[in-house]
Amino acid sequence: MPVLPSDAAPRAAWLPSPGSWQYHLMLGAAGMLVLGPLGGVAAAYMNFSLGFFVGGQVLAGILGSVVTAGYGASGRHGANYIQTAAASVAGMGGMAVVLQAMAWLGMAQPPLWQLVLYLLCIGMFGVGVGMLYTPLLVDRMQLTFPSGLAVANILRALTDPALLRRSVARLGGGMVLGLASGLGAGRVPGLAALDLSAATFGAGMIVGARVGVAALVGGLAGWAMTPWFIDAGCLAPGEPYRKATFLVALGMIMGAAVVDLAQLLAQAWRRWRTQRQQPSAPRRGPGMGWVAAWALLWGGATVAAGVTWFGQPLAFQLIAVLLALVFALVNGISVGMVDQNPISSAFVLSVIVMAGAGLRAPQVGLIAATVLLVATAEASDMQQDRSTGWRLGSDRMVQFGYQVAGIVVGALVAVAMARLFLQAYPVLALDQTTLPADQQPARWTSAMTYKIVGVLHGLSQDRTGQYLAVGAGLAIGLATALLRRAILGHPAWQRFARSGRGGQAADFMLDAVILPSPYASSFGGFVNLAAAAWMAAGGVLASVGGVVGAHGVRRQGLPRDMNTASLLGGGLIAGDALAALGIGMAGLLLVP
Repeated sequence: MPVLPSDAAPRAAWLPSPGSWQYHLMLGAAGMLVLGPLGGVAAAYMNFSLGFFVGGQVLAGILGSVVTAGYGASGRHGANYIQTAAASVAGMGGMAVVLQAMAWLGMAQPPLWQLVLYLLCIGMFGVGVGMLYTPLLVDRMQLTFPSGLAVANILRALTDPALLRRSVARLGGGMVLGLASGLGAGRVPGLAALDLSAATFGAGMIVGARVGVAALVGGLAGWAMTPWFIDAGCLAPGEPYRKATFLVALGMIMGAAVVDLAQLLAQAWRRWRTQRQQPSAPRRGPGMGWVAAWALLWGGATVAAGVTWFGQPLAFQLIAVLLALVFALVNGISVGMVDQNPISSAFVLSVIVMAGAGLRAPQVGLIAATVLLVATAEASDMQQDRSTGWRLGSDRMVQFGYQVAGIVVGALVAVAMARLFLQAYPVLALDQTTLPADQQPARWTSAMTYKIVGVLHGLSQDRTGQYLAVGAGLAIGLATALLRRAILGHPAWQRFARSGRGGQAADFMLDAVILPSPYASSFGGFVNLAAAAWMAAGGVLASVGGVVGAHGVRRQGLPRDMNTASLLGGGLIAGDALAALGIGMAGLLLVP
């Protein structure tokens, strides 16, 4: 567990006592009624206009710390609960694209209460599945979760005067740079040409050179294979390579996850056999059995809602729920490693799998694959929020309660945002996948909806190439993970890697370039080459800086995970998120 700041600072007398109902009422109101809907508006606008949205964790963490500043260092827990609830609301708000996709497909709009309850069931299922995997991804694997670390550092700094004095220059400097680059990236020709992403650069600073360079290696491999993809008919001239490589990238993560899960299951089996022969120790706190029951309950409710209200075939609803169990883990690992949640890619792959099972009706595919879209998004949010709570020492059960409460409000916000935007801007209801190029709206590109509806329109197409892409990714991920364990995990290689600079250089080349982690290199298959390059640049800068100032962190008196790179990187992520929110709100309020 990371080193935590002191809780000794007294709270302001007018604030409610921590743990009281007034305390939770104040936190819940701030997260679910103020910050969450604000983030939901921004997320819906960004998805409708651009096709992606910035998660609400960082922004809600900054603003939530203002609410709990009077509690001193212990206010970090309250601020964490606020950002947990607000992020759930905002994340669900971004799912308004599901209703836009219904309009594009010409589906009759079901009653509002059915839409709200269907999204609610899926969101609750996603939260349960995400919580089910947190002991693995957060506690055991201890993945970085760059945005989760950024939120933890921000909350620790803003609620503890001692930590704030030591970290304000780096954290604040990173936020200023991130805000300036986010505002100027689309307006300054030089920055636009560089395709600068402060958040990606900041995530690279947090994860380091080995992960960042591995991501660039994956991007370079896809870029180098572009001519082959064009000759094979996978791409049209001028299309980005990631349109073909995202399926390979998903397969790579799945292949590597198979190896890791097999090892973890083997370890669990050995521990269980050992514990059977020893007297059982008293359990501290609730186990995970109730989480499995929660996920089972809401998974069943999701299936029943789809079958009863939307006339879904039972088989496809069951397939969607089972696939959500897989992608909540796969996408959670991706978020934990490189801060990238490929939810639209998971949606596309789920449609491809269901097409192989006989799916031909786009409307059926949309309702079923919505389970993947919403559940995977909320599960990954749960894991990232819990990574923040783990670093802060926040109560796991209380944090889960705030996440659940945020889902309830978020389901309402998602439907409300969809109705608001579609009524205010009728152009959003036009199916852009069938519009001529000269009639495409310039402002409302809706890239995520375009991908969703595009794959549903192509259900009758031959999927052989897509199945081969996923299969190739699985084989690459599986083989790479096995080779990494056999070579990098061998005691002789580890001794060589510690033997001197030559061994360290060879270890870096093998780990980051020759046999890069499939979790890291897959990032290059989801994004364009510039984004992968910015992550690599951030990682190299942070690693070089860490070597130069290796002894400075201990003299600063900061927790181990609040080093200069993580503070600057977290500040860049926060500043870029603030810029995105500002641009989104300005576009919504100022443009007719």
